Amino acid sequence: MKIMVTAKRVTDPDARIRLKSDLSGIDSEGVEYKLNPFCENAIEEALRLKAKHDGEIVAVSIGGAEATTEMRRALAMGCDRGILVDGADDALDADLVARTIAKLYEKEQPDLIIFGKQAVDGDSNQAAQLCAEYLGLGQATFAAHPNGSAGMTGGEPGLAVADGKVTAMREVDGGVEVVEVAMPAVVSADLRLNEPRLPTLPNIMKAKRKPLEQLSMADLGVDVALKVKTIAFSNPPERKAGVRVADVDELLNKLVNEAKVL
Repeated sequence: MKIMVTAKRVTDPDARIRLKSDLSGIDSEGVEYKLNPFCENAIEEALRLKAKHDGEIVAVSIGGAEATTEMRRALAMGCDRGILVDGADDALDADLVARTIAKLYEKEQPDLIIFGKQAVDGDSNQAAQLCAEYLGLGQATFAAHPNGSAGMTGGEPGLAVADGKVTAMREVDGGVEVVEVAMPAVVSADLRLNEPRLPTLPNIMKAKRKPLEQLSMADLGVDVALKVKTIAFSNPPERKAGVRVADVDELLNKLVNEAKVL
C-alpha cells in the first residue's frame, strides 16, 4: 500500500506572535517553527498502517527551502521519502494547497492520502475536503479515537484498512460516527487519533540520506492564482483586568449588562 501524507511547516503554536507594523502579516523575526501537530498524527497513522500492510509512505509539503527541516523530521519519524513543492505561506490559500496535493496525487497515485485535520497557523481546515472534491475521491475527515490516543493501544483502531476500503471513527456531537469509503481515499487526522512517536537518533541520521525531491508549482502544472487573499491582520483586543464583586447580585448584573453572557 502506498500512502501520501502531509508534513506542513508551521509557526510554533506556543510562540508569542507579533504582527508587522503595517498589519500586513506576521513578524517572523525570532519565531520558531515546527512540524504541524496534526500532520504528526497523520504521519503516525501512516506508519501504523504501513506496519500492518507494508508499502511506502511519501511525505509531501509546500514551502521554502527552510521547510526541509520539518520534512527531515517526517522522514526521521519513518516516512520513506519526501516531496517539497516550492511555495511561500503568504502566496498560498487552502484551495491552492488542495490543488497542489491533487497534482501530487496524480504524479504518485497513492492508495491513501492522509492530511493533518488542519494547520495550526491558518486553522482553515479546508484542504483535505477540497482535495477530495477535486480528485473525485471519498473522504473520511477528522479521524479520531473516541477514547483519545490512549485508546489506540488496544481494541478497534480509529483508522483501519481492509478489502480495499478505509474505515474511520469520527467524534461528533452525538457520540462516535464510523465512516467507510472505498480506496483510493482522502483522510484527515485529528489529534485524538494516536500518540505520535518521537524520532530516534539512528532514524534522524538515516533521514539525512533519504530522498527528498524538490519541485516547483510549474513542474506540476499548478495554476497559482489565489481564490482567497488576506487583506490585513489585526491584534485581538487586550484583556481587561479582573474586578472583585461584593456579592452574587453584583456578579449577575455584570454578567448580564457588561459581559452580556447571560
